[in-house]
Amino acid sequence: MIAAPPSVLAPAPIGSADPVAAIVALLADAAVRHAPLVQVTSLGPEDMLITDVIARHRLPIEVVTLDTGRLPRETYALLAQAQRRYGPQGTAIRVIWPEPAAVEVFVHRYGIDGFYDSVEARKACCDARKVRPLARALAGKNGWVTGLRRGQSSERAGIAELETDTAADGSARAKLNPLARWTDEQVWAYLREQDVPVNALHAQGYPSIGCGPCTRAVDDGEDPRSGRWWWEQASIRECGLHVGADGRLRRASAPQTSEEAVS
Repeated sequence: MIAAPPSVLAPAPIGSADPVAAIVALLADAAVRHAPLVQVTSLGPEDMLITDVIARHRLPIEVVTLDTGRLPRETYALLAQAQRRYGPQGTAIRVIWPEPAAVEVFVHRYGIDGFYDSVEARKACCDARKVRPLARALAGKNGWVTGLRRGQSSERAGIAELETDTAADGSARAKLNPLARWTDEQVWAYLREQDVPVNALHAQGYPSIGCGPCTRAVDDGEDPRSGRWWWEQASIRECGLHVGADGRLRRASAPQTSEEAVS
């Protein structure tokens, strides 16, 4: 059985409206309208749920993850477990690593752990280890799938299931957040019901997990993302994967293609 994080005590049932069917419909439609489509998974609970849905329903959506080179050992253990489970089902998880030269430039300029010294250095590290690899993962894709939810942070409170994401070069692609309106309880109810593997750190007080040096456990009542880059005082705790040059969450709602899929 899966152990939920301490903040989730009694997950509610998914419900008679069957939001899982809505996710399947949304992703199946998007896989046709926005092909080729890719899920970029951080291996968090939401992303593991989506990968499970993709594999279970054999949706034609590639799944990739970004290995920054500094992930916790528990995350690497989960990745190996997920590859063993979903690979034979036809949903292999492709791993993308940072370009060695980009990491070398960062370390030469700031030091191996220089991200602790300034926001500038931390963003430079995220750029080398996450943002640039993400750009490679999305190259040639017309859409991507994320595990973003409105309840994860105030900055994410207004996201929609289907949005338009504008790249640095001005090109636009679909961005799907199929769990946008899901609650923590719904996510963990699904994970339990389907026995989906999750990161062992969630049971140790880590609701949001990134790189090992940049993640700590949080206390009950703290913001779920307060354990990310905790030494910073900034109100926005984002690594750059979902924000623009101004540091704000990139968000532009796209016309809905299927009301049934997002209800």
